[in-house]
Amino acid sequence: MNKIQIYYNTDCLRKSNGVNHPERKERLDSIISSIKEINNIEIKFNDAPLVDLEFVYPIHPKDHVDNIFSKIPKNGLNSLENEPYADTFLCPNSKNAILRACGAGILAADNLIINSNKKHFCAVRPPGHHAETKRANGFCFFNNVAVTAKYLQNKYELNKIAIIDFDVHHGNGTQEIFYNDEKIVYGSIHQSPLFPGTGLEDEIGVGNIFNAPISKETGSKNFHKIFDNKILDKIDAFKPEIILVSAGFDAHYRDPLAQINLESEDFYILTKKISEIANSHSKGRIISFLEGGYDLIALNESIKEHLLAL
Repeated sequence: MNKIQIYYNTDCLRKSNGVNHPERKERLDSIISSIKEINNIEIKFNDAPLVDLEFVYPIHPKDHVDNIFSKIPKNGLNSLENEPYADTFLCPNSKNAILRACGAGILAADNLIINSNKKHFCAVRPPGHHAETKRANGFCFFNNVAVTAKYLQNKYELNKIAIIDFDVHHGNGTQEIFYNDEKIVYGSIHQSPLFPGTGLEDEIGVGNIFNAPISKETGSKNFHKIFDNKILDKIDAFKPEIILVSAGFDAHYRDPLAQINLESEDFYILTKKISEIANSHSKGRIISFLEGGYDLIALNESIKEHLLAL
């Protein structure tokens, strides 16, 4: 049996955003506990390493990276944004969490190509898909999925990479980074209007960006219909060599930050469809990255569905 490879390190639990912040360590605690409860698929835990910054610089320039790390406080929290939008905080333990969240994808990429492991899930925080080339925002500092995609391009010369983002918020960072890269397609289904306010259908890059903004209260039936027609059909036609997933579970009905109202089982259905495309075109190869999802019960249930479908 081909194991699902999980990438995790306790440094990711040490990143603090303060009291009552939705992106808290308990999210990852809930996910790891849930994964350990799964007994009908074979799972292997891998230690998420500190990323080599040489792999980050093709996405985030050195001066930007240095600026982020220079603002890590010795005590308390330091916001990288101005009020009233201050929600992306650095704490004294931020650096290793950021480096390991990004390093997880690099190790997954190597394991995928060198060891022929097919399915990978990076159980890490902070998340990444809002991080733009030179702007940290939306709880994100380094764009974990983008760094991995560029690493696969540069080291392994992959020419057709698909990134599928089902987080309820649009991945403005991933879109901005690859907006003019015809070798990487980005497909996102997300609630609109909602933070960050990007992701309209007419934002198409060089024909490589597929956005499916949906209104609140969309629900399961319409969600899957739109996801199939506006995202998956186009990814299928692209015939990617590998699929990367920004896996946010905040479209769940329990989530406090959005109102799409999916059930936990919906994450099995949508992941299964992604897996089928990977099996058809990508030798089954998928690397999935934790993004959003802010209700602990929803996370506990949804991650099981996601991994079972992988």
